[in-house]
Amino acid sequence: MSVRLQVLADSPIFGPVDPQHLPQIDTRCSAHHAQRGDLVYRAGDPADALYVVAHGALKLTRPSVDGFDVLVDVVGPGDFLGMLTALGEATFAESATALTESCVLRFSAKAFRAVLNDHPQVTLAALDAVSNRLAAARQTVRELAADTAEQRIGAALMRLVESLGVAESGQVRISVPVTQGELASMAGTTPETVSRTLTRWRRDELVATGRGTITITDLEGLRSQISAD
Repeated sequence: MSVRLQVLADSPIFGPVDPQHLPQIDTRCSAHHAQRGDLVYRAGDPADALYVVAHGALKLTRPSVDGFDVLVDVVGPGDFLGMLTALGEATFAESATALTESCVLRFSAKAFRAVLNDHPQVTLAALDAVSNRLAAARQTVRELAADTAEQRIGAALMRLVESLGVAESGQVRISVPVTQGELASMAGTTPETVSRTLTRWRRDELVATGRGTITITDLEGLRSQISAD
């Protein structure tokens, strides 16, 4: 229970609520566990719930017209997913898949509306959270339109660092396995371009890679490299 309450307190939507009211909000959600590769929901499923990540990480993918899944985002503890489609959209636009063993807190559409009725500050926080998501989406569109492939790869890494980065001895490790194909999907490029770029950044001692792991060894140097490109 204490872990669930802390997750709610750390989330952008429920964080503004007075801590004494969080136990009542917690009674309106249920915990769901997922192993790596499990689907939490699929694009096209009825948009009947809002989820908050309690543990682990999930990737959000959207089907494209050519039949491939495009990686839209990766979310970690405290993040919400399903957007707020539970308040208006009929179906989910994206699929949510566990990248690691994960746990999510699920609010049905009815339960979340009840929370909004009881706690108006959640409504404002939800609007802010959606606005931030839309701003991030617009930024991604600008990057895809104007930036080089290396800049887009760097920007994708920075987004992963922000949501899933773990500081270790002056370095930042991305705490979940991310394949070069997934990174390429986030950056709108090819796995081959990602491989060449990471090879150069390893040589320049900006990143270190292992089996499914990426560590930013020089965060400021990588930021400078992206800006210079």
